[in-house]
Amino acid sequence: MPIRKNFNFDDETAYTIEEIAKNKNITQTETIKKAIELLKKEYKREKRLEVLDKLAGSLTGKIGNLDAKEARIQYISEKYGY
Repeated sequence: MPIRKNFNFDDETAYTIEEIAKNKNITQTETIKKAIELLKKEYKREKRLEVLDKLAGSLTGKIGNLDAKEARIQYISEKYGY
């Protein structure tokens, strides 16, 4: 779905996109798409961490030597590969 075909980048950004595309042997569109995917993953990760912080207040008990927040962080890290 095309959204806008005439993006205007400053010279430095345009050059960087061009160089990355050349080095990876992919199109500039693919380069930008991958960058957006990385930003999307980062955004999701930040949201998950925010939820964990909110849960921290309600999960104050201990599980063995590990508190509940640390257990949840470890679980999500293992599940999602962070």
